[in-house]
Amino acid sequence: MVINSMQDLKERQGRLEELVEDLLTEAKKQGASSAEAGVSSDMGLSVNVRLGEVETIEHTRDQGLGISVWFGQRKGSSSTSDFSGEAVRDAVRAACNIARYTNEDPCTGLADRELMATDTPDLDLYHPWNVEVEEAIDLGIECEDAARSVDPRITNSEGASLNTQSGLQIYGNSHGFVGGYPSSRHSISCAVVGQEDDSMQRDYWYSSARSRDKLESPGLIGKKAGERTLARLGARRIATQEAPVIFQAEMAVGLLRSFIGAVSGSALYRHSSFLLDQLGKQVFPKFVRIHEKPLLPGGLASAAFDGEGVATRDKDFITDGILQSYALDSYSARKLNMQTTANAGGVRNLFIEPGDMDLEALLRTMDRGLLVTEMMGSGLNMVTGDYSRGAAGFWVEHGEIQHPVEEITIAGNLKQMFAGLQAVGRDLDPRTSFRTGSWLVESMTIAGE
Repeated sequence: MVINSMQDLKERQGRLEELVEDLLTEAKKQGASSAEAGVSSDMGLSVNVRLGEVETIEHTRDQGLGISVWFGQRKGSSSTSDFSGEAVRDAVRAACNIARYTNEDPCTGLADRELMATDTPDLDLYHPWNVEVEEAIDLGIECEDAARSVDPRITNSEGASLNTQSGLQIYGNSHGFVGGYPSSRHSISCAVVGQEDDSMQRDYWYSSARSRDKLESPGLIGKKAGERTLARLGARRIATQEAPVIFQAEMAVGLLRSFIGAVSGSALYRHSSFLLDQLGKQVFPKFVRIHEKPLLPGGLASAAFDGEGVATRDKDFITDGILQSYALDSYSARKLNMQTTANAGGVRNLFIEPGDMDLEALLRTMDRGLLVTEMMGSGLNMVTGDYSRGAAGFWVEHGEIQHPVEEITIAGNLKQMFAGLQAVGRDLDPRTSFRTGSWLVESMTIAGE
């Protein structure tokens, strides 16, 4: 998909919209009572360098379509990467054949017609970066060189990479809704290895944005990767104990994702969530507000409609610490006798309201405890909320970092951790669609020596 102008883009989008309409028309011809279809077309470039040499160069051009059909309350789906007329008919036929032999499900079907989006504003999501391969290589080498030159103790590199991707996504259904938009995403990353005496550590840094102009410079990314690696040299274990924990912003993102997982419809109707039946109840302290902004211009997950064509809107999940809303698509909403919250396909641009303190102020407030900067493994029981992860970071005394820490495990219960959240920092991590600062949690079990 080579797009040289906005006119080319509009023509390409028009062709994909026609393809979606062809899929829906064919589904009706083959007897489906309703249908939905999605089409995507993407292109990208990925370049990886290591120790000043090119490791891989990868051009990608991907396309695909998916079709779901209903015969009453029996559903079938199929997909293909072939956009030819014959392939479209075959895909629809395959979906129809599956639906005819599927058991009825009273909760399945399209989202309600009256909920469909009627407006698709320009959310500033498309900023293609037509970077040449040689320039991409140079930027990767610049990034890695910046990391390696931070200190002689940076002895090796896992490399630097540059990725750029842009494309089109179109969705339509038999309610008469067809909508779509172009989008782009770019990133630069670097990881290096440091060594001092018997201690060897690695760390990384990256920047990600929809627009090339909003990426951190390759030099700054490399410098941060090098400095983070050096800071971990000399790491050691600590004694097993109970202590306060600060999750640095990029680690706190995972806690925010776990919260959304616990209030998602699929977990709730399966009774596999530690926040079951908590709607309208206190989940966080009163100072906490968690809200979604799907119409944020330039947002990393912005969209005017969700994966079912339902119009998105700003909303609070948590207000004054109280759970205000679940995250539902139409299927899970029907299972729960509720209405969709326009979250088919996920939550779009989630924010937890930051406080006034930066990370240094949070450290002073904690006084003594653990700053977590890396976690390993997956240790969450979504039913009970029990939480246990391998971790690394820094030990803090008198509000100041004393030494790096490794080979420990942190454990607690997410329900108790949410209730015991003492502060959220203003050091927001802008690189994901889940936007949060660092979290100071009252107490956790730290398993070490």
